[in-house]
Amino acid sequence: MRWSQQNTDSINIFYLNNVGSSKTMDDALMVIDDYDQLEIMPDTLSFARSYQLEALDKAIRENTIVYMETGSGKTLIAVMLLRSYAYHLRKPFPYIAVFLVPKVVLVSQQAEALKNHTDLKVGMYWGDMGVDYWDEATWKVEMEKHEVLVMTPAILLSCLRHSFIKLNMIKVLIMDECHHAGGRHPYACIMTEFYHHQLRSGVSELPRIFGMTASPIKKAGNSEETLSKNIRELMTLMHSKVYTCLSEAVISQFVPSSTLKFRYYKEKAISYRLFSELANKLNILKQQHELYVTSSDFTKSAADSAIRKISKIFASSMFCLDELGIWLALKAAESLSLIEVETFLWGNSGDQIVKKFSSATILSLKSYIPSDPQWTIGDNMNSDLDRGLLTSKVFCLIECLLEYSYRDFTEMRCIVFVERVITAIVLETLLNTLLPKYNSWRAKFIAGNSSQLQNQSRKIQNEIVEEFRLGLVNIIIATSILEEGLDVQSCNLVIRFDPSPTVCSFIQSRGRARMQNSDYILMVKSGDSVTRSRLEKYLAGVEIMRKESLRQSSLPCERLESDRFHEEVYRVASTEAVVNLSSSITLVHLYCSRLPADGYFKPTPRWDKETGTLYLPKSCPIHAIRVQGDTKFLKNIACLEACKQLHKIGALTDNLVPSIVVEEAEVDEFGNEPYDEEQPSYVPFELVNRVLNNSNTTYYCYLIELKQNFSYDFTVQDIFLATRVELDPEIACMQFDMCFDRGSLDVNLKYKGSINLSPDQVLLCKRFQVNVLGILMDHKTDKGTVFDECCLEDNLEVDYLLLPSIAIEERTDVDWLTINSIHPSKMECLHHEANIRTEKGFICACILKNALVCTPHNGRTYITTNIMELDGNSPLEVRDGEITTYKNYFEQKHGIQLRFDHQRLLKARHIFPVKNYCHGSRQVKERDVNKTFVELPPELCAIIMSPIPVSTLYSFSFIPSIMHRLESLLGAFNFKKLHLNHCPQNQIQTFKVLEAMTTKSCKETFHYESLETLGDSFLKYATSQQLFNTYPDHHEGLLTVKRQKIICNAALCKLGCRGKLPGFIRNEPFDPKTWTIPGSRSKSSKLKETVYKGTKIYTRGDRNLKRKIVADVVEALIGAFLTAGGEKAALLFMDWIGIKVNFNIMPYERQLNAPENVVNVGFLESLLKYSFRNPSLLVEAMTHGSYMLPEVPTCYQRLEYLGDSVLDYLITMHLYKEYPGMSPGQLTDMRSASVNNDCYAMSAIKVQLHKHVLHASQELHKHIVATLDKFDEVSSSSTFGWESEASFPKVLGDIIESLAGAILVDSGYNKEVVWKSIRPLLEPLVTPDTLKVHPVRELTELCQEMNYTMEKTLSRNDGVTSCRVEVIADGVIHQSEYKGYADKKTAKRLACKGVLNSLQLKEYQDK
Repeated sequence: MRWSQQNTDSINIFYLNNVGSSKTMDDALMVIDDYDQLEIMPDTLSFARSYQLEALDKAIRENTIVYMETGSGKTLIAVMLLRSYAYHLRKPFPYIAVFLVPKVVLVSQQAEALKNHTDLKVGMYWGDMGVDYWDEATWKVEMEKHEVLVMTPAILLSCLRHSFIKLNMIKVLIMDECHHAGGRHPYACIMTEFYHHQLRSGVSELPRIFGMTASPIKKAGNSEETLSKNIRELMTLMHSKVYTCLSEAVISQFVPSSTLKFRYYKEKAISYRLFSELANKLNILKQQHELYVTSSDFTKSAADSAIRKISKIFASSMFCLDELGIWLALKAAESLSLIEVETFLWGNSGDQIVKKFSSATILSLKSYIPSDPQWTIGDNMNSDLDRGLLTSKVFCLIECLLEYSYRDFTEMRCIVFVERVITAIVLETLLNTLLPKYNSWRAKFIAGNSSQLQNQSRKIQNEIVEEFRLGLVNIIIATSILEEGLDVQSCNLVIRFDPSPTVCSFIQSRGRARMQNSDYILMVKSGDSVTRSRLEKYLAGVEIMRKESLRQSSLPCERLESDRFHEEVYRVASTEAVVNLSSSITLVHLYCSRLPADGYFKPTPRWDKETGTLYLPKSCPIHAIRVQGDTKFLKNIACLEACKQLHKIGALTDNLVPSIVVEEAEVDEFGNEPYDEEQPSYVPFELVNRVLNNSNTTYYCYLIELKQNFSYDFTVQDIFLATRVELDPEIACMQFDMCFDRGSLDVNLKYKGSINLSPDQVLLCKRFQVNVLGILMDHKTDKGTVFDECCLEDNLEVDYLLLPSIAIEERTDVDWLTINSIHPSKMECLHHEANIRTEKGFICACILKNALVCTPHNGRTYITTNIMELDGNSPLEVRDGEITTYKNYFEQKHGIQLRFDHQRLLKARHIFPVKNYCHGSRQVKERDVNKTFVELPPELCAIIMSPIPVSTLYSFSFIPSIMHRLESLLGAFNFKKLHLNHCPQNQIQTFKVLEAMTTKSCKETFHYESLETLGDSFLKYATSQQLFNTYPDHHEGLLTVKRQKIICNAALCKLGCRGKLPGFIRNEPFDPKTWTIPGSRSKSSKLKETVYKGTKIYTRGDRNLKRKIVADVVEALIGAFLTAGGEKAALLFMDWIGIKVNFNIMPYERQLNAPENVVNVGFLESLLKYSFRNPSLLVEAMTHGSYMLPEVPTCYQRLEYLGDSVLDYLITMHLYKEYPGMSPGQLTDMRSASVNNDCYAMSAIKVQLHKHVLHASQELHKHIVATLDKFDEVSSSSTFGWESEASFPKVLGDIIESLAGAILVDSGYNKEVVWKSIRPLLEPLVTPDTLKVHPVRELTELCQEMNYTMEKTLSRNDGVTSCRVEVIADGVIHQSEYKGYADKKTAKRLACKGVLNSLQLKEYQDK
């Protein structure tokens, strides 16, 4: 029975329905095992050819190498094989197929073929993706997502060695161009180290092997016997049988075969005299410029690089001169002169001399070219040959192409194969210059993207091939990349400009000519019988290989015998990861590549052949490995031993990858973990309760005393806050001040006792506060009905009362008269007659005083203050001084006819607006007092509340802001209590906690930035010290990554969320419009109850909260506890939140013999004013990684890591304490201005520390010398800020940090000793007065203000940082570029500084 998609779907359904059950999972695996036993049936394509179906049938039954000509459709056979195995590969099956291709350019090409003809999920992998540094988890994700993995063989070999992929997980292993399998090629290593190893061990679960090749051998042998032997060796290594067609005729029915033609050219090159003359000139130029390089003050690496480039230009020019002629030699020199050179900001580069040599070479060659401006190459071919401008070989190529041009080849598709990249480059130039005289053909070259000349990306190569298919390009001049690289189908002419070096190359290049009646031209020099014989042998070898392959396919596969089976290996039992003698050197280099490096030193192992010792970089925990054994493999043996030891100490993981790779992956996972930005907002439980409808309720009364620190027409009045829950004494006596429009207002809470209220009284009080606050906030005047309906529900609500107060004798009571004003209709006057007509009837005059009224004609609300002497007929001055009467005004303005115009008018005031008074900024602008008051006819007024004093309304207008602040304090207090339940001794002011949980976006007088800066520095220091002591063998890079895992935003946010922190954070400015009036029932007031560690928490809706804000608040809280209770308090809070740090002191065990012989201990101790108990620390602190002498086994990197954090903390704490009144932003800027490498480097130079650094880097020496030359220009009295316009060697800044780390360790982690020792070196420190704006921020703000366009490019490769900043200001381009060893921040600062200087110069010139 043939397997169908339906069967696969049934497995998927079975798997999904039963996932999570261990029993059913076992059942599922049993099902998979059963399916493994089913016969695999071919899944063919309708357009497959007969020989492809025959090959597929063979490949399903046994391991197979398909040997067929290029273009015969081998990939299609592989596709059908994968289709046949598809049911094994579909998820949830754990198996995969791997499709290996020898070149990166083939990855996407073959993957595209699989995607077009199968529905399998295909993944693509190559080196530039960074797969060398992927860990097991990353590969696991890839295998869960994809069913076929297309990659280069080196990647699979690495994955097998590291046990990321196990061979038994691979169902089908396809090897494209498998003739490469031999020697140490990854194909051969995969088969030998893994396939045959498991085969010999009796393992049966091995992948189906499917190889593809156009030639089963790479190089032709001298005899039929040799060919037979080579084919047999390939079959044995691949454990496969070769399949090929019985004859070429079988394939030629489907794939046209090209006609082979020999084209001979006479040996006529440039004349010997002319060649000698030119060669001598170029050689003299070469020697001269090499002398310039060696006599210049270049570093060794710069000098070597320049000499290599000069030699390359010379060699290429000489080759072209000899092979191609003077004109093409000139084009080669011109092309090579375009190579970009790197010029640094200090010193001179040898590349300048390279440019001069290139220019001189071009001038020498140009002197032999006709100077007539009308002359072009090819005008007279015979003359060009005679002058040596072209050689006969080039002439032969042109003749060949022109012959096809004369045949009217309108659809010309030609590939010219050459051996060298430079040949391809110059021939493209020649053909595009010459051919337009005869036809419209265009030529382009393609060369491998690993070439240093005219480096081409894969994208460009694919674009050229596509243009070739479309006819936009007619001729491609190519190196061997097109032999087995990019798929070029529409080709009718192939010319071998240079003969094929191997039979494989011969077959593959011939196979490119696939169109009907295509030609394959072999250019051979006349009389060169050796080349002719070799090519004929290639031609004959094709048929011999076919016959031998057919004969060998009938024989059984032999057992592979290899010395590698007896090679020593180290295998990790837990993972089966393996390293052997062959791979040990690569693994050691991989490990060293992940050690900390800088622009002056790349950590690499050093092999001493004489002593058999492998020296590892100083940052490696193992410093030297000495071994004995076979001298041929001694280096491999030492590297294998190093791998063993590195694994045993944990520097290599159980997958034998550098541990930093796994650590970095975990940091990335933190950042990729999902985080829901919609976070709840908590309501203090003290202000929440359920409504009691049938019984009296006890409220605890707190008088909110208001003290007005400004003069105004009205005075504030104290207000009672009545809560159902008794407040904590700390809150009950809370004092704070708030800044309002006209000045500040002191707020003071005092407990006044409890009060017992009946349900009717509670209802009355709530109606009062809902109506008063509702009217003040949004002018709504009819809330009573809504409230009455909602109040009956037994739901959670914000439940507290805000009641007016009245002073009676010496005590303050609740003003029940004002509260009852909510029922003005029930108010009766016993002393006066109700003789004033209002909108709803007649009332007494005294009720109209201090009444809250609304005027339906305009929908406004007013508070009356008095009855005036004016009436409706009184004069009224309107606009432009015009006089009218009130009666006429209302008729003309509102269309209202006053019926009681004799009634005296009411003096009324607009109600007080409710604003956000938490922002702390004063709004000085006042309304005109005349516009504040109005005169109202009583008949137009409807009384809402009466009597209610103006002062009560005025005071209640502040209530939303006051209660918002109080709610915030209660929230901070409750969070504090959550912590105090764990650490009762860790006391802190609630206001400090509130500051730490308030973001800058709240726009209040305080926010967390200062505390966050402080907490960040302490957290960095605390974790650094902990990790430094816990992992004495970890290098600085690994310690940094481990620290990042603890203190990164993602990790801190995760801890904060675990502690329910987000709900307490305040990240939005107070908006009175959204404030919930206690007792009101709106959708926004719906509450939810949750319990956290026994504490009830109430939430009211969600708001957007970024991950970084949560992390910042964690750091700010650390800073808050640090300022409140010192380091112990901060550590207690960190422990509670989940950051386990202790300051246990670990003994430092490194000891050097006679450290005073290595560095000047006396001078350094005198400079630092500190005497070291262990001078070895001083030596370590002064040693750069490039200093490889064995007497100093370590370098400063670990101490620098520790010192960086302690200096950051000490300087930040100093600034925080020294300038308590500065703004949070100032502290951040001052810290950035003080804690940076350039500041430290300037300090190091001032005290001559650069003279004592132990290093062996010429680049560093050059940079220090260049810096010293400019130091007088860039230095000033200060060592802080951004004034310097130069970059300093990072090493010098590192030394200051490493000395701080050394003193810290030596003093038993006494930070005061460190500060006392290092501070004098950094003086004078930055102050608020000396702080300047950072150039990056200055330029950014200037561009925003002036609407300038700014573009930045920033990159860092091989320790060199490049930054280019361009600003277009008023049509003028201002640009600055930095290129050097500085870090990215410094590079950006210097580039921005350069642009600012340019802008300032332009402004000065325009004046």
